[in-house]
Amino acid sequence: MSANNPSIREAFLEASSFLEHQGVAEANHCAELLLCHLLDCSRSELFLRWQDPFPSALKGRWGELLRRKAQGEPVQYLIGETEFYGLPFAVGPAVLIPRPETELLVERILQIGRLFWARDGNNPPVLADIGTGSGAIAVTIAVHCPHWLVYASDLSDPALEMARHNAVKNRVEGRIRFLSGDLVEPYAARGLNPDILVSNPPYIPTGDLPGLQREVKDFEPRSALDGGDDGLFFYRRLVKETRRLEKRPRLIGFEVGLGQAEVVAGLLREEGAWPGIEIVRDLAGIQRHVIGLADDLLDC
Repeated sequence: MSANNPSIREAFLEASSFLEHQGVAEANHCAELLLCHLLDCSRSELFLRWQDPFPSALKGRWGELLRRKAQGEPVQYLIGETEFYGLPFAVGPAVLIPRPETELLVERILQIGRLFWARDGNNPPVLADIGTGSGAIAVTIAVHCPHWLVYASDLSDPALEMARHNAVKNRVEGRIRFLSGDLVEPYAARGLNPDILVSNPPYIPTGDLPGLQREVKDFEPRSALDGGDDGLFFYRRLVKETRRLEKRPRLIGFEVGLGQAEVVAGLLREEGAWPGIEIVRDLAGIQRHVIGLADDLLDC
């Protein structure tokens, strides 16, 4: 820091200017999040302390946080947490950082599921979140639908550990069953037949990975990004592998990449198990989610 005894406000302004000159997007917001994390305070508390001297004992840690952010490390990894659907989630390099657009997938699954199973009077649905990562989808649904039986699976043990931690963090650890395995395999092996299957699989074409933002390509796990040559590798496998289940899911929902929605919708249509196909646009107008509905869900 340039000043010997800067105020917290002065430290913020200097950090924001530094990050901006390093090419960091939303430098003010990043500096604010990092400062709240460092001082262990909320945004409103930060402003109340605006004119207080910056704690000299924290200068070393502050400089290290700014250095790592300037090198591209996601601020969510630096503070170890992010928000999804209004809930707190721990995140780290083992998992993809949950994106706001995925909230729309959760919202639609909740809408259809609640309407159908409340109207039908059947037993609560069994939901499978395949490739759960941080557990954002599974945990959020368990919080909002406490009577649903939720499974969360992943091939990555560190990801499952993070998902379990987030279940505890949001007090739903007793309502989610975690399975280790590849795609549909852990369900088929146990004779499980989920009513709802939801997945946000890797969908970035391999050739596009070098062109991603450095925060993504250099820090987030490649295994959660790389969708094969055309980005559709996991959708083809997932749709095909549902044949291994004794009963197909009645509701299936995928997040997809730019320009992939119609192709993924076609994969579902070809199977003939989901005559109702919806494509949901995100807030930027991009076709972001593909929903497949069985016959008895068509009016949901």
